[in-house]
Amino acid sequence: MKFKIDENLPAESSELLRSIGHDALTIIDQKLVGKSDETILKICDAEERVLLTLDLDFSDIRSYPPGSHFGIIVLRLYRQDKSHVLAVLERITPLFEQEELRHQLWIVDEDRVRIRS
Repeated sequence: MKFKIDENLPAESSELLRSIGHDALTIIDQKLVGKSDETILKICDAEERVLLTLDLDFSDIRSYPPGSHFGIIVLRLYRQDKSHVLAVLERITPLFEQEELRHQLWIVDEDRVRIRS
């Protein structure tokens, strides 16, 4: 699976995903820092990448309805320190093989993953 890692996530997120065989690029690597949400999502769609972000704006299905984008995973975490974010990301990676990511919205918190199609 191909991912785009938002600028609000630790750089190690892309390293973690690459270490288990995924293709992961960061917003920072691609010099897209500060671009609008719409621009980022259009680029993700063009590259067929799932956006991984802490930005709760992307969880609004009125603005970003499932099926209108390649895929979004929003981490909705109480703690956003690097170690916690990476631990939650590591916990959900096995689900990438079990559940569809394309054209879905995943809302991930400490206890569960909600998938909107």
